[in-house]
Parts: sequence; structure tokens; C-alpha cells
Amino acid sequence: MAHANARTTLYARKLIVARVLAGHRPGEVAKQLGVSRQTVYKWMRRWRAEGEAGLLDRSSRPHRMPRKTSAETTAAIVAARTEHHAGPLRLAAILGIAASTIGVVIARAGMPRLAEVDRLTGELLRGRRHSDRRYERQRPGELLHVDVKKLGRIPDGGGWRVHGRSEEVRGRGLGWDYVHVAIDDHTRLAYAEVLPDERTATCADFLTRAAAWFTGQGVTVERVLTDNALSYRRGAAWIAVCTRLGIGRRFIQPGRPWTNGKAERFNRTLQSEWAYATGWTSNDQRTAALDCWLKHYNTARSHSALEGQPPISRLAA
Repeated sequence: MAHANARTTLYARKLIVARVLAGHRPGEVAKQLGVSRQTVYKWMRRWRAEGEAGLLDRSSRPHRMPRKTSAETTAAIVAARTEHHAGPLRLAAILGIAASTIGVVIARAGMPRLAEVDRLTGELLRGRRHSDRRYERQRPGELLHVDVKKLGRIPDGGGWRVHGRSEEVRGRGLGWDYVHVAIDDHTRLAYAEVLPDERTATCADFLTRAAAWFTGQGVTVERVLTDNALSYRRGAAWIAVCTRLGIGRRFIQPGRPWTNGKAERFNRTLQSEWAYATGWTSNDQRTAALDCWLKHYNTARSHSALEGQPPISRLAA
């Protein structure tokens, strides 16, 4: 395929050679074909050096690239992308390399987009929901996303992630941990607790502590967005707490969990970077690590929606 802006095709270049060999002067051939004399001389020079092969298109890539990303850096970027399943902004904070460089290397390596892979396993997804419509509240506390994520409890000594899959370590009958999460729409500041259930009283007590924590960060919660679980929709304790704290209640559209997308997205990050990030040897060990991970998430972890800055940066701004 010829270059998009090339003035001559292979046929025209052969015509240049044929006419010059027939005795036409290079200047005349240039006028006939609407090109410069330098172009005629160039193709004649290539034809004499290489024959007809010299008339074919050549790559525009330079012979030397002094600032080309090294093979070692390229390998480090690909390895980090494979390990963390993260985008250029997060990888830039991890590797100390410009996000633009990381994006180019990932694209050149032909790696799939993050939206096309499972964040935990890296496997390609066969289908996905996607929307280009995005929203963000204008001030901290304007909307708090609340949700509950169920996690299977870990048996003492570790589960199948430590010992492999077998009947002895599957942990049947151990029950669930209920991770209650609250994330501010504007800043992405997150608060979470591991609780024994998701009953109305438990949810109400969680909201009380979450609101107090956000107040300590200088954020006053105005509204809370949840799914349509009965604990949120009709629970007397939940309604009473919202009334006492002056928090408006909002609910997602039925059958559309992505309406509460920021909480759902945080749940996925919670799983990949905390809950399943390593082989825990006990349930208490995993639970104890949550506070440390939350502090890292809020104060140090780069966030792609915040231009690579941690959530706490929104409060500083």
C-alpha cells in the first residue's frame, strides 16, 4: 500500500525510469508528471542501486531512535500491566515512568484494554456493558455511594488460594463477611468495614460511623445512594439515621446496578487489591489488613478518574 500523502505510485516511478532511460531530461520528466526534479533524481538513484525493488515504498521509521524506550523498560511495563491489571496513570505511579510512555508501550505490545479483561485473572471477557456517559458531583459530600460486598470467610490455615482447590480447604459452612463500603462521589474517598451481616440495624450503624468519619475529613454527607434492598428502602433504623443526620436518600433504578457504579467499581478494586491480593492464612488476618489498605487507597494510590492523584488530593484542592 502506498503512503497516504505520496505524490507518486509504483507505476509513476517506473514511468520516471522508463522516460529517463528513453532519453528525456529529468527536468522534462518532472514537468510531465507534476513532481520536482529532486524526486526524479531520487527514484533514478534508487533504481540504479536496487533495481525495481528500489521503487517500492519504504518505512518512514527513522534509522536511529536515541530516545526509544529500552527493552528493559518495555518489559517492566508489560510485566506491571500483567501483574496489576491497571491503566497508564496507576502504572506511572508504580513504575515512575510517564503515563504517555506506558500507554504507547501497552498499545504497541497489543495488550487488550482493561475494559475487555477480568481485573482479577486478566482473562478476556466475551461481552461487557459500556457507556461513555459519566457524571461527577461538584462538591465533596454531595452524594455518598453505599453498598455491601459479600466475601467468603477464610478457614484457619488458609483456603484454596494457599493450598490449591480441594474438599479439605474449600471452607464450606464458614459463612460470609459483609464488607460495607461508602465512597464519596466527588473525591472518591472511601470508608469500609467488615461486618457480620447486612441487616437494617447493622447498615444504620455503619452509616452513622461512616458519616462521622467523613465529617472528620471535613466532608458533610448530604445524600446517600443505595440499591433497593429492604434494609435501605424500608428499614426503620436506616430511615431514622438518615433523618437524624439530615441525609437525603436516593436509590438506583431497579435492575441497573451500574447506577451505583462508583461503589461497584470500588468493590472490584477492593477485591483485586485487598481481598484476593494475597493468600491469607486466616479470616482475621485479611480483616486486619483492610484499614491499612484503605489508608493507602485514600492517601497514596493513584486514581485514574483523578488524573493519577489519590482521593485525598481532592480535599487539598
